[in-house]
Amino acid sequence: MTSFPLSRALRAARAGGVALALFTLILGLCYPLFLVGFGAVVLPHQAAGSPLYDSAGNLRGSALLAQAPQGDAWFYPRPSAGAGQASNASPADPAHRQEVEERRRDVSAREHLAPGEVPPEALTASGSGLDPHVSQEYAEAQVPRVARHTGLSEARLRDLIARSRQRHALPGSPGGALVNVTTLNAALADAVTDGAAQ
Repeated sequence: MTSFPLSRALRAARAGGVALALFTLILGLCYPLFLVGFGAVVLPHQAAGSPLYDSAGNLRGSALLAQAPQGDAWFYPRPSAGAGQASNASPADPAHRQEVEERRRDVSAREHLAPGEVPPEALTASGSGLDPHVSQEYAEAQVPRVARHTGLSEARLRDLIARSRQRHALPGSPGGALVNVTTLNAALADAVTDGAAQ
C-alpha cells in the first residue's frame, strides 16, 4: 500500500480552499449583486417587489401578494390556509373536505350562488397561499355584493375587473384570463374615494 505524501495532501487542501473561496466570491457575492443590479436597471418595478400605490401615493402592498379582504365591500381572493400559508392537505382528508364544504356554504351565501356554481378557487388555497389571482368568473360573481356595499354601479365594477385582468404566463394555459384581486381592490378603493369626493 502506497502512502499519500503530506506535501500532496497540503497542495490538494490548498487548491480546494482556493477553489472554495473563488466560487464563494463569484457565486455568493458577484453573481447575486449582478442580478440585483441588472434587475434594478432593466425591471425596476418588478425588482422592487411590484409595489402597489394608491392614488395618494401611499404604499398599499405588493401586487404579487393576496391581501385578506376587510369586509364585504371588497373583492375576495383565494382562501389562505393560515397567515400566508398554503395547505398540503389531501383532498381525501376528511378535515380538508369539511373545510372546503364550509367555504362552499359561506361563498354560496355571501355571493348568492348555488353551491354547485361556486368556482373552485373560492374553495381551496393556491400552492403558495399568497396568490392574488382568481378567475374572471369568480371576480364577476362578486360584483353584485360589492356594488351593494360601495354604491358603485355594476358596470363600473366590471370595468375595474377588466383593467385588472391578466393573461396566463404560459400561452395556451386553460382557464382564460385571471384577475389580480390585489390591484382590483386598490382600484376599487380609488374609485370609492373619487366617488365620495364628488
